[in-house]
Amino acid sequence: MKNRVVVTGLGICAPNGVGLDDFSRAMRQGKSGIRHLPELAQHGFSCQLGALPEIPDTLLGAYFSPLEQRGLNASGLVYGVIAGMQAWKDAGLTAAPEGKADWDSGIWFGTGMLGVDKFREAIALVDQGNTRRLGSSTVPQTMASGISAWLAGKLGCGNQVSTNSSACSTGTEAVYMAMERIRNGKAKRMLAGSCSDSGPYIWGGFDAMRILSSASPEFPSEACRPFSASATGFVPGSGAGALVLESLESARDRGARIYAEVLGGAVNSGGQRSGGSMTAASDLGIRHCIRGGLTDAGIPASAVDVINGHLTATARDPDEIRNWCESLGRRGADFPLINSFKDVLGHGLAASGSMECVAALLQIAEGWVYGNTNAADLHPEIQRLVDADCIPLKSKRHEPGIVVKASFGFGDVNSCVIFSPI
Repeated sequence: MKNRVVVTGLGICAPNGVGLDDFSRAMRQGKSGIRHLPELAQHGFSCQLGALPEIPDTLLGAYFSPLEQRGLNASGLVYGVIAGMQAWKDAGLTAAPEGKADWDSGIWFGTGMLGVDKFREAIALVDQGNTRRLGSSTVPQTMASGISAWLAGKLGCGNQVSTNSSACSTGTEAVYMAMERIRNGKAKRMLAGSCSDSGPYIWGGFDAMRILSSASPEFPSEACRPFSASATGFVPGSGAGALVLESLESARDRGARIYAEVLGGAVNSGGQRSGGSMTAASDLGIRHCIRGGLTDAGIPASAVDVINGHLTATARDPDEIRNWCESLGRRGADFPLINSFKDVLGHGLAASGSMECVAALLQIAEGWVYGNTNAADLHPEIQRLVDADCIPLKSKRHEPGIVVKASFGFGDVNSCVIFSPI
């Protein structure tokens, strides 16, 4: 028999709140973390809006020693360490003692590109012939696995410590991979999550593709509009989310608080066939992923109560809703409640899935469904598929049952995980 898997800890470093209390309050209130960033205008961006966590020096000092802060120039690493350490503490866990690794605990923490600003700094020094000035922290800050390695060193995790990278599917995929390891008895617990760097050198390529929001920088909170007829593209974001996944037996043995059970999930690729491409998910791939997740979780489509979709405020939003309808065999008033958190978080790229998983779990734990603040003018194609009541504009009290979280990424890669109260 496979182990049942539960979530016992959460951590968040988001544009609209760092720490669970601030974040959950912001999500309930529909508080946006999107703001005007003048530096994007200075770099000639068409989109001058972005979303990134605010990290004061006092908070940085709580997670990084003075020595670690010397030469620290990797925003995604900072976000990931903060979220990961928060989740570990929230789960009631402590770091392994000096001289002893925790063989039962591992890490699966993903990223897209890590330490881009640090890498740019290193390129300048190399080009100047000052290689020796790079110091010993350049490689850990720029290798993709730097985030999982950094967390492993702080916590003493001795089980599998690894990093995945699957574009915007990264965070949700990390949760799935961690669940699988615990299910199969290869670990008692795993710290799962993802992070993304922030700034013009990460976001510039998306601006060049003209898929970022063209909304006025005067009204940043209204700029990212999933489901909306007036959507003009996504607002680039960054941050990190983290979850502690644990076998149910381990959680009960130590009396841990349990947020929810991870019933199952799926990861796949549409193979860039049947309409899929490097930049667009195949409809068949998305449907196969959703249906595969339901099968893996052992639940019927009729049991799904709440969906947190990928939904990026682009022309693909109606296609995603159509794929949910086809996958579940449900539409109109029979469709589940659905939301997208990108209206207030922006699109966190590799960090999006993990931040959104944290928010999805807080809905279960606190009895809410968060609203879609900018969806008053529903896209007409979406209106033809599902009732407006299924897309709440404001957060409302609700005791979520089965919650499905899905993410779809560049390269035609997909992931979904299914949570349930326990």
